[in-house]
Amino acid sequence: MRNNSLVANSWWDYTTLDKEILDAAASMSVKDLEQLNREGFQIVMYDTLEEFYLAEALEYINTWMKSTADNPKGLCGPIGPTEQLPLVARIINDLKLNVKEGHFWAMDEWVENGKEVPVTHPLSFARANLELCFNRIDPSLRMPDENIHFLKADNIEKYTASYDSIKCEIMQGGQGDVKHWAFNDPFKREAPYDKAPPSPEVYRQLSARVIDLHPVTLMQNARTSGGGVVTGVPVKAITVGPIETWKSGEVSIWHSGTHDNPFGMRLTAFMISKKIIDTAVPMSILADHPSVKFNYYRPKIGDCRVEIH
Repeated sequence: MRNNSLVANSWWDYTTLDKEILDAAASMSVKDLEQLNREGFQIVMYDTLEEFYLAEALEYINTWMKSTADNPKGLCGPIGPTEQLPLVARIINDLKLNVKEGHFWAMDEWVENGKEVPVTHPLSFARANLELCFNRIDPSLRMPDENIHFLKADNIEKYTASYDSIKCEIMQGGQGDVKHWAFNDPFKREAPYDKAPPSPEVYRQLSARVIDLHPVTLMQNARTSGGGVVTGVPVKAITVGPIETWKSGEVSIWHSGTHDNPFGMRLTAFMISKKIIDTAVPMSILADHPSVKFNYYRPKIGDCRVEIH
């Protein structure tokens, strides 16, 4: 019998794992973390935030510069982190880089009343992408609007199909407290998944879709974007899924230390490296992806000592 969640009893999450796995992850030093590299899983460390976000921004630019009309390529990107977005625009403008043939997929968006939230919504991810990046790029250098693929409630099939006609070189992401990328949250603990979470095979078949958000995700977004007002955070979202992720050449996750905590940044790396796959920790299914890279801002990795601060 699996453990009950310590944070949301009617849901699956990482607190339902065996204590042995949790303790092993918590005990890891930064040196231990660096040694989790294996074929198909790379750990990269950055010692300054400037280098960290510059490297993330360059993934956008290097991908777009490789794209041509007859061989289109793109990147799927997150909101969280966001600090890379103005850097992308500034580099393109200052170096006068023509990225007109590049493509971009937004990986998720909030949903209210059965539709994606409008760009006028204060938490709109589309608005953030536009205001922080795309609207800042010189129009003579920027890709056309049709090359920017936003997820909407009525275009899910078209969005998913675009990954077949355009090569997604990199799927970027951050990691939430619930150990998701995009909004690939754990499932509710209800039939047929009341005894065990979905198998990796079942989870891998999920494509872009509208989901109910895990309570931990609601709490985190209230903390990071709403001053703690949980009632201001939509309870549903539309998200890219594993289907689109496995059509991407590389998954690049950016751990700045401002989203998940020292334990979470260790747990998912440990599970992916050791190929411990459990969908209560959605990020762990990336253990089967052929190319995953975890990028860390070293000063924020911290440790998991239990002490009063």
